[in-house]
Amino acid sequence: MLARVAAWRRVWQGVSVSTPPAGQLAVPSLHRAARIEDAVHRLVERRLRRTGWQTNIVAYTGYGGPGWVRVMCRVLLGRADNRKKGRLEKVRGWRSFATLPAKRVTVTIEAGGVRHEACADRSGFVNTVVEADLPPGWGSVRLSMADAEPVEAPVRILDPQVRFGILSDIDDTVMVTALPRPLLAAWNTFVLDEHARNAVPGMAVLYERLVTAHPGAPVFYLSTGAWNVAPTLTRFLSRHLYPAGPLLLTDWGPTHDRWFRSGKEHKRATLARLASEFPDVKWLLVGDDGQHDQEIYREFAAAHPANVAGVAIRRLSPTQSVLAGTLPAPLAGQESSSGPVGQKWLSAPDGAGLWKLLRQAGLV
Repeated sequence: MLARVAAWRRVWQGVSVSTPPAGQLAVPSLHRAARIEDAVHRLVERRLRRTGWQTNIVAYTGYGGPGWVRVMCRVLLGRADNRKKGRLEKVRGWRSFATLPAKRVTVTIEAGGVRHEACADRSGFVNTVVEADLPPGWGSVRLSMADAEPVEAPVRILDPQVRFGILSDIDDTVMVTALPRPLLAAWNTFVLDEHARNAVPGMAVLYERLVTAHPGAPVFYLSTGAWNVAPTLTRFLSRHLYPAGPLLLTDWGPTHDRWFRSGKEHKRATLARLASEFPDVKWLLVGDDGQHDQEIYREFAAAHPANVAGVAIRRLSPTQSVLAGTLPAPLAGQESSSGPVGQKWLSAPDGAGLWKLLRQAGLV
């Protein structure tokens, strides 16, 4: 009993519970918050499994190129009688976050007739690249486990001839969320019904026109939002007729080295990864001036000028900017300008305005 109390005390103090080898200093492998979260999850998981809860796989849309595919999914615990139920038509936001991950479990991936195995991380996520020869366009990979129903994960395979792609922010770019306003953002995320969320005017039409003008162009949706809301976002994008595409989201809660994840670092790392995975693709970067999109896109354009076709910023109104807790951005008074290395930077309040500027700039 005393040993258990001492172990918990070391957890709270941020000291690793494991005993280091002789002659070595004890170095924490996880942040204190992450270890506390893991301990709570282990306790809850044991109780839920005793009541019959089982594992299930939540598949996310992946992507790839010739010879490879990135597979993304999450393994969660759920009631056995809910595993075969259809999608909920209305989902309150808090339900997306009331989940329990199945940690360190093995998922079997069948892609292009080849089987691979991947291990979920401490949050139940699988984000891995496997070898697979899939034809360009939309396809699927099969995900399975010993004690879970197999699922099909859609994947978008880029044609090697594609040279143009669209990378879009989500919050206040395609969906009005007022994310910078903490109280309203919490209401929208945890309480509001997903059908009450509004789309930014004209953005869905803009994206459809872009993919029509550039056959085969992929659309990726990059956000600092948590993977917990991926099913909700997918339904929202489909309901408002946005082109289908992979969601590039991030984890929720403590990480291995901090209390909270860094949304800005997530966007920076994802942009750099896409530039490495698709070196011949020029991206139209779409965002808004309510957060850090302009700063992040400017950094990426300076570091990877060959991978940026242009930057399109959805401009918030002065009132929206003030309510969001930001001052009007430098682009707010101009419709077109040049980026750090000559790329076209365009700014308009909606999709119709951006489409007009894109045509004038020769990006369509």
